[in-house]
Amino acid sequence: MLKSNYFVIPFLNNSIWRYGLPINFRKLSHIRFKHVGNRKPLQIQDEPLKPDHRKIGRDQELYFFNEMSPGSCFFHSYGAHIYNTLVNFIKKQYRVRGFDEVITPNVYNVKLWKTSGHWSHYAENMFAFDIEKDKYALKPMNCPGHCLIFDNRIRSWRELPLRLADFGVLHRNELSGVLTGLTRVRRFQQDDAHIFCTPGQLKEEINDCLDFIKYVYSTFGFTFDLCLSTRPEKYMGDVDLWDSAEKALEESLNAFGYPWKLNPGDGAFYGPKIDITIKDALRRDHQCATIQLDFQLPLRFDLSYVSDTGEKKQPVMIHRAILGSVERCIAVLAESYAGKWPFWLSPRQAIVIPVKPTYDQFAEQVKQKLFKAGFMVEIDKSLGSTLSKKIRTSQLAQFNFILVVGEKEQLNNTVNVRSRNNIVHGEHSVESLLDRFSRLRDNFVINENEF
Repeated sequence: MLKSNYFVIPFLNNSIWRYGLPINFRKLSHIRFKHVGNRKPLQIQDEPLKPDHRKIGRDQELYFFNEMSPGSCFFHSYGAHIYNTLVNFIKKQYRVRGFDEVITPNVYNVKLWKTSGHWSHYAENMFAFDIEKDKYALKPMNCPGHCLIFDNRIRSWRELPLRLADFGVLHRNELSGVLTGLTRVRRFQQDDAHIFCTPGQLKEEINDCLDFIKYVYSTFGFTFDLCLSTRPEKYMGDVDLWDSAEKALEESLNAFGYPWKLNPGDGAFYGPKIDITIKDALRRDHQCATIQLDFQLPLRFDLSYVSDTGEKKQPVMIHRAILGSVERCIAVLAESYAGKWPFWLSPRQAIVIPVKPTYDQFAEQVKQKLFKAGFMVEIDKSLGSTLSKKIRTSQLAQFNFILVVGEKEQLNNTVNVRSRNNIVHGEHSVESLLDRFSRLRDNFVINENEF
């Protein structure tokens, strides 16, 4: 018997298992609650569950995990399309923004990690093993490898800033108990970049990084908050260098025009940083992007460039990521969009449905035209279902557009278009459809009602 005057039960489908006993909410809806003091009777409401990227991944056949490789995601072709689209989206911006893409090894001798300092601070999170009496480890980050690229030959001040970008595979030995879908994994890739520049170039490089972040997150429909974290009590490097770097970061943030907060003493021991927290469509906070200055690694690797006066000088290093882990970014996007991927990201952009088998050949022609133009399109030739059921099934599968073809469409070389939101756009020529699809894709349109 319930003794409490009131209680709260979270909604979970029709019942929730608590202490091994099923509680049926349909029966609970008939319970009367006594009014006690200023407490009003509890009203049980069916609140929708927040989207879960793991369920979305299963339902849409995007990705899955297997005990044979814990913490490492398997991407189906649909999920791989989203993954590759995100990577290519960033890579196109690399060309525009002056980044040089590099490829680095996955396995390094631990001597490298001792030089970088990771072995003494991060070894427990690394996968290490012996090869021919030497110890090696899978890389958990790209920065030491990029230092080796910089140090491969003498660098001139004319080469700076040198912007190195790398989508290399990273491995981190997370405990099995904290592995959570795509948000906490052992194997991942990130849009990792490191910028080597002079102190005088720092402000402009930070400005460019902030502009890059703004472009990417506005494309996703996200807003973000900025925070400047400054020198901690325990730090490495020259105080004057810290002060000038923090001043450059502050000036960049002020010039950027977005509100920002100061977090004194919360910088990394190797340099100040700008923390970027995004807000998704559900108003939840996520930290994906990072801009960090590093005075330590250039010193540890004895990096230098020849200045315009012929002197050897140490460069400043900037760590920069925007998506962060591509896997985690996909999780955030999946939940933010509730599985309704915008057209440019969608693995199911369109499906062609012939009203009768008589029009299968024309439907196939339409599909091939769209497919050759680079769009993700399928065809439904299934038998035994009504047209309305096929349309509804396609909408539930999150096809952005359903293209119905019959006698009239075949005669006119057109398709009848409706969206997954059941907005009927009517009859369009295939050429017109290609133009509209290209605009949605190339302009990264989020609201497909702008068809």
